[in-house]
Amino acid sequence: MQEAVNQANVLVQALPYMQRYSGKCFVVKYGGAAMIDERLKAQVMQDIVLLRTVGIKPVLVHGGGKEVSEVMQRMGLQPRFTGGLRVTDAETMEIVEMVLAGTTNKGIVSLIHRAGGKAVGLSGKDGNLLVAKKLTPDGQDIGYVGEVVQVNPEVITVLSESGYIPVISSVAIGEDGQSYNVNADHAAGAIAAALKAEKLIVLTDVPGVLANLNDPASLISEMSIAEAEELLRNGKAESGMAPKLQACITALRGGVQRAHIIDGRQPHAILMEVFTDRGVGTMVKP
Repeated sequence: MQEAVNQANVLVQALPYMQRYSGKCFVVKYGGAAMIDERLKAQVMQDIVLLRTVGIKPVLVHGGGKEVSEVMQRMGLQPRFTGGLRVTDAETMEIVEMVLAGTTNKGIVSLIHRAGGKAVGLSGKDGNLLVAKKLTPDGQDIGYVGEVVQVNPEVITVLSESGYIPVISSVAIGEDGQSYNVNADHAAGAIAAALKAEKLIVLTDVPGVLANLNDPASLISEMSIAEAEELLRNGKAESGMAPKLQACITALRGGVQRAHIIDGRQPHAILMEVFTDRGVGTMVKP
């Protein structure tokens, strides 16, 4: 009996958050260990389906760099990176699109269906969702790597309003029809801004933004856009965290209310962030 009472109390404590966020759009950037560990995969999908069930409209954006590298190596190709970006020649771009928009995307859709939800998989090419231009960092030509210049979210809105969970891979289309490999964090930030989402939630493999990279206890639980920009300017954000902070800044400047960088290794991290007073990870606000 006590266990049932405890479960009821948890639901009652979550009620104000359910009421506050019902009908709102959340963009979730899915990546890291939560895309690899089978137990975490199942828990993330349960979290996403629960959000949809209580009236929140989640949109899932994913990458899949590890999966792309594994396929390349099986095909006898050696992945190459410059400044954290994958050098993407024509052959590599074919593999990126095959893996991200194909195997990985449809695998996530299947997991959502198994958790009791309804999902539709998209790439940034569908409905001209993500339009990109060629990215040349420091003047380098690294192939078909792009940055998002326009988001056309109509297809997301139609699916979401119809009760589906859109699952989006970070493959974009250029104005010339060329496919581009886009950083998934950046894609998620741009999509959240275009949708004027209530929240952007970025799953990662660390507790959040750390003041001291070697000390997990130095978690910064809350920061402003200005403080995030300062971290980036001073080079104090580790390389993997930089695009996540950039995504948060893009989203907030585009009208998103709050952005969160949370530890996807924590069981049900999304639910803890959304439905508890304390939350987890780092919250970035305007």
